[in-house]
Amino acid sequence: MNTALWIVQILLAVMFLMTGMMKGFMPLEKIGERMAFVNDAPSWMPRLAGYSEVLGAIGLVFPMLFNIAPVLTPLAAIGLAIVMVLAAILHFRRKEYPMIAMNAVLFALAVFVAYGRLVAAPVA
Repeated sequence: MNTALWIVQILLAVMFLMTGMMKGFMPLEKIGERMAFVNDAPSWMPRLAGYSEVLGAIGLVFPMLFNIAPVLTPLAAIGLAIVMVLAAILHFRRKEYPMIAMNAVLFALAVFVAYGRLVAAPVA
């Protein structure tokens, strides 16, 4: 179980780090070319989502990797699951239904990590 959790944590971290860096630091016009919601959203929304995703990605791996406050790992996973629920709501309201499937997969993986690190293979 520990190995599976590490694999999922790393995959999620890479995914959220890439999308978070894009939303958090690229010019909004460039992001809008790839993500239509950015063109209609207030400028703070993609930035907040991006910063949340970057911090969540770091929180998925580094606390356990360096054994510094490893309880932050499941908390980061819970935070990312919440971000995915909010993203799914946004896509639903915009009728971007195919995007909801990706949000659901990432949500499920984040919940798997949170459950795994809190219950199945708890952090020390």
